Amino acid sequence: QVQLVESGGGLVQAGGSLRLSCAASGISFSTNVMGWYRQAPGKQRELVATSTIGGWTNYVNSVKGRFTISRDNAKSTVYLQMNSLTPEDTAVYYCNAQNIATHRNYWGQGTQVTVSS
Repeated sequence: QVQLVESGGGLVQAGGSLRLSCAASGISFSTNVMGWYRQAPGKQRELVATSTIGGWTNYVNSVKGRFTISRDNAKSTVYLQMNSLTPEDTAVYYCNAQNIATHRNYWGQGTQVTVSS
């Protein structure tokens, strides 16, 4: 059974930092592109950042220079370091794994990030 378990969300003031973690089990971590998405109230879910096994990363423009995605392949865990947070970053953040061969997607349950002004 595939499980993606997120942690690290919470309430933070604008300008603060949070680090999200996502521990994966039931999948071959090395054959999945790992990513973080977010969904704010009334908005569509959007891609925040992705990371491949080879170290390639991609970010949505709004978080470039503030967020960093990283992965520990030995621990099957992906992280999202979020700095200089703004209220516009408030959303439920979801961990995603996409198999590079089948393109099958797996999702975590989501973790709430709230940034107060």
